[in-house]
Amino acid sequence: MNAVWIDEAPVAGAATTTNSLKIERETHKLEKRLCREVGRAIVDYNMIEEGDKVMVCVSGGKDSYAMLDILLKLKARAPIHFDIVAVNLDQKQPGFPEEVLPKYLSELGVAFHIENQDTYSIVKRVIPEGKTTCGLCSRLRRGILYRVADELGATKVALGHHRDDMLQTFFLNMFFAGKLKSMPPKLVSDDGKHIVIRPLAYVAEKDLVRWAQHREFPIIPCTLCGSQENLQRKQVGEMLREWDRKYPGRVENMFTALQNVVPSHLLDGTRHDFKGLKATGVADEDGDKAFDAPSFDLLSQAPAALRILQG
Repeated sequence: MNAVWIDEAPVAGAATTTNSLKIERETHKLEKRLCREVGRAIVDYNMIEEGDKVMVCVSGGKDSYAMLDILLKLKARAPIHFDIVAVNLDQKQPGFPEEVLPKYLSELGVAFHIENQDTYSIVKRVIPEGKTTCGLCSRLRRGILYRVADELGATKVALGHHRDDMLQTFFLNMFFAGKLKSMPPKLVSDDGKHIVIRPLAYVAEKDLVRWAQHREFPIIPCTLCGSQENLQRKQVGEMLREWDRKYPGRVENMFTALQNVVPSHLLDGTRHDFKGLKATGVADEDGDKAFDAPSFDLLSQAPAALRILQG
């Protein structure tokens, strides 16, 4: 068990015992929080139903390990029956330790399938050196996983994206694509044949980091895209982390905002009938408040982190 919340080295004797108890309590609280948040997301979006066979996509990263770990815990106490099969796509990246995941999953006692497909060579051949590989890699991986889901008879495909991934996607779309769009917690796949779920939708990345340290998952780094330090997603991720450090609660509020959309107070005429609006004579609590005094000071909260995106 790793002392991830203790900055100073423990001293011998009573202090050591006290620190150990503190670590144990904090770890127990973390586990309860992870189970609670994953369970809440499953219920809120009806992610898993009676008789489902959930294909849990395990990449070898902390997020997918944690997702599998928590789903197995919830399966043991859930009021419904569902099955889990872990699936890894071995993309034949040079140096990929292909023995790690089969060994870990076998010891865990969970049903699993390793799919071997050389997408690495395709990506390296098609994408020029120095360009972002994530887009093509993701599309290739997605198509293969959907096929595997068919072959295994999976009714749900579980991906390990967490709360911070969803917020990063929202800002990436807003900054670079001109869209208010994020990652949905549940969706129908591109081919229309599968239901894709994200059980970690409510989970903060920092909690997954701590859980991975505690559980000592055998992390496998992605050498294909993990070395691309200038990715826009990394920049936005750093912006969110700086906000979290400087303005506690801001990230949580932004995520809550994704669940409280008011189309009548945006500008999309396809989502709200602005042209057809008529005065009804009925007061509306959510009506025009453009002239109300703001309840927050935008200038004082101007984020220095946005400078990360400049230059």
